[in-house]
Amino acid sequence: MEFVNPLFLYGLAAIAIPIVIHLFNFRRFRKVYFTNVRFLEELQQKTQKQSQIRHLLALLMRILAIASLALAFAQPYIPTSDASMKQQARNAVSIYIDNSFSMGLTSSQGALLDEALGKAREVAMAYGTTDVFQLLTNDFQGVHQRFVNRQEFLQLLDEVEISPARKMISEVMHRQADLFHENRYESRIACLISDFQKNITDVDQIKPDTTINGFLIPVEAIEKSNLYIDSAWFDAPAFRLGQLIKLNVKIKSASDQDFEKVPVKLTINGQQRAITSFDLNAGKEIELELPFTIYESGIQYGTLEITDFPITYDDLLYFTFDVKELIPILAINADEESLYLNSLFQNDSSFFFQNEAENRLDYSSFSRYNLIILNGLNKISSGLTIELNKFAETGGSIAIFPGEEADIDSYRQLFISLNTSFLADKITSDTRVAGINTLSSIYDDVFESVQENIDLPKVTSYYLIRRPTGSMMENQLDLLNGDIFMGSEPAVNGMLYLFAVPLNHEWSNFVKHAMFVPTLYKIGLLSQGASVIYHTAGENERITINKSQSVGDQIFKIRSTNKDFEVIPEIRSLFSQTEIFTQNQIKEAGHYKVVYNDETLAGLAFNYNRKESDLDFYSRADLAKMVTDIGLTHFQVIKPTDKSLTEVIDELSAGIKLTKLFISLALAFLLGEILLLRFLK
Repeated sequence: MEFVNPLFLYGLAAIAIPIVIHLFNFRRFRKVYFTNVRFLEELQQKTQKQSQIRHLLALLMRILAIASLALAFAQPYIPTSDASMKQQARNAVSIYIDNSFSMGLTSSQGALLDEALGKAREVAMAYGTTDVFQLLTNDFQGVHQRFVNRQEFLQLLDEVEISPARKMISEVMHRQADLFHENRYESRIACLISDFQKNITDVDQIKPDTTINGFLIPVEAIEKSNLYIDSAWFDAPAFRLGQLIKLNVKIKSASDQDFEKVPVKLTINGQQRAITSFDLNAGKEIELELPFTIYESGIQYGTLEITDFPITYDDLLYFTFDVKELIPILAINADEESLYLNSLFQNDSSFFFQNEAENRLDYSSFSRYNLIILNGLNKISSGLTIELNKFAETGGSIAIFPGEEADIDSYRQLFISLNTSFLADKITSDTRVAGINTLSSIYDDVFESVQENIDLPKVTSYYLIRRPTGSMMENQLDLLNGDIFMGSEPAVNGMLYLFAVPLNHEWSNFVKHAMFVPTLYKIGLLSQGASVIYHTAGENERITINKSQSVGDQIFKIRSTNKDFEVIPEIRSLFSQTEIFTQNQIKEAGHYKVVYNDETLAGLAFNYNRKESDLDFYSRADLAKMVTDIGLTHFQVIKPTDKSLTEVIDELSAGIKLTKLFISLALAFLLGEILLLRFLK
């Protein structure tokens, strides 16, 4: 047993007072003379003996009462096994409250967040009025980055609400440790109140700090059920008017119950375009296809919706995509324009096709195009190499049909700048195309199946395409001997489509073959680039827009489409490409647009992080084991008990307090004395 105020033990000296009174009874006795004293002698002896016992018991009661009061004032306690948790004169207490979406589940005391707030109040009441407190939530607000007194702390608790923000446990504890060390408090207590979802509880990433004591306080939902839209994507990387496209949707169940005939609705620009329903077993996932037709060009704002309770934030998924009215393509020709390219692109309403002679190029116009086709160039100048590299950096696509007398060295400089495969020696040999990559984005929707005896392009001569170590080239068309006839490969931020033959019928019959049209057509469509259809709210997203316009020092704004909300993001310009960094400014899910001088440049969609939707939590036993395994010896996991959290914290922080016990004993001894004197004659 130890004492908080041991100086009060000097009060035990007061025990001497009843002893002195007992030994030196100052009452004066009067002598009374009796006759026949011998008849009273026996009675006198008996009464005197009883009186002595009565007085000794009364003395004992008084001594024990005084001793109990002295001990009570000394505040005795039995220390716990963790002596480092002993209360100091002044404590600094940091309390983290998990206010993520999963805390909207229901516990036996209401919403998990309400229970967490109640426990935070109990923790605060376990400490003294001179102690200081810090509130920490997933929002990491500036107002929470300082210590306050208990009254201010309780007021801050009233402002805590469910938030889309989520933080890893290691990140929270790192933030607490930084604040402790900045303020140099000697007694440091960290409390974490959370449902401890597995995807945020990265206890293994925590670095033990023996200067910080702490408590992990789990809150547990009585029903863990959630059905949510996990993700969505398009199979088609590009879009055109009148096209029937399919939106793929993945829906997951984080529930122990089955779902039947749940409707999912697709809305485009405020109009319902598709609806279906599904059945889903507990804990499973399903992928659905929602087909619809594109009727108008421009930015398309889409919404997917299901209905589920109690967690509803993930029942909506927002997305956007852009349907361009015309896809701009530039052909750079060595001599004459290609009749084959002209026939293909100029007669198709989906494309804007432009021819330029090699010797009359306007490099500044490159940024206006999605695809540049090099047609029959025998030599690539250093200036063109530089500009093509800039074009690829902005995400542009390049298709190369080499010249009949190609300067391999000049071509190699271009390939080196793009960090791609390259052309090598000319091969003169009769062969033919023997393999088609039907799984690639170019041919995935061209052939239902490829017959063994299919008629494929014939080749009389070709340039050997070499792939260096680490090459990412994907074979699209292969020759009989395994050499590449046409391959595709990422080039900086764009794509390279490299053909082994010039665009003429002397080297091959490819330009007259049925394969020519779908191949070039898909390359043109794919040049739009695979756009990101949505981003994550509350995170620093990097978004590339406005590839065709130089922005200089102009101000861009991100504006909500249906609310009075607007922010100015950080922007960076590289050549003709603009990068936007949201810097965690977009915290609410929904549709947004990028605005420049009141002109809408791009549509954006933001959704809440779906990791909160996975209702998989650590148990108290799991937490206790992890705490032990990583050596967090100064942290304890709070277990369910009939006691209030205030009492539990008291016992864990300063041992089992005995003050109330000794006060009760003092009262009991005084009562015992009264009863003794009254009834024991």
